[in-house]
Amino acid sequence: MMSDINQDGLTVTERRMSVKQQQLMQNTRKRIFDIALQEFADKGFSGVRVETIAALAGVNIRMIYHYFENKQNLYIEVLESVLGQLRSEELKLKLDTHQTDSVEGILQLYDFIESHFSRHRELQCLLQWENLNKAETLKQSARIQAMSFPIRSLLTELIQLGERKGTLRPGIDALHLYVTLVSLSVFHKSNAFTISWMFETDLLATDWQHQHKHQAYEMIRAYLKPLTD
Repeated sequence: MMSDINQDGLTVTERRMSVKQQQLMQNTRKRIFDIALQEFADKGFSGVRVETIAALAGVNIRMIYHYFENKQNLYIEVLESVLGQLRSEELKLKLDTHQTDSVEGILQLYDFIESHFSRHRELQCLLQWENLNKAETLKQSARIQAMSFPIRSLLTELIQLGERKGTLRPGIDALHLYVTLVSLSVFHKSNAFTISWMFETDLLATDWQHQHKHQAYEMIRAYLKPLTD
């Protein structure tokens, strides 16, 4: 008769229980993380209490310290996750720098950034909180700075290709251009409530957003085109 004990010394039943326990632990950790993301986005690092996260996640507060050690580590993991998602999706764009027209490639990148920030309000909020606090916690991450460099390299390649082909104006700086693309994507969203009230215009209305995006396209094209004598 075949033994029901595996090489690791566990019975089939024990192994199933172990797998189930691991799944429960993963689900608990994810639930804590998801609640923390929303809390930090809404209130910033200093405005969030670990007790509140535990209560909303339906877990004992000790579970938060078990999985994340402390509030700052949890917050840094949230920052790394939302920024890592932005960076990884930026680099998933099918931009062959040897085949893609530079202007169209840059517009594709703008289109992605604008769309990403539209879908991820929590990213806007977390970055606003970090800027209010002079990026004090962001600087504690060992990953965020490193994950930011590939997109700068991609833009640099697109710019150099466009300069060689004569389709872009000379002297464009990749970081300045990236900041411009983000600014055109985010400012009117992150300040929509105040500007809407001041000018009695709903900046979050679909039509207004489409018009503004079209204007941004034209501004980017106008800036990128080669200079004429």
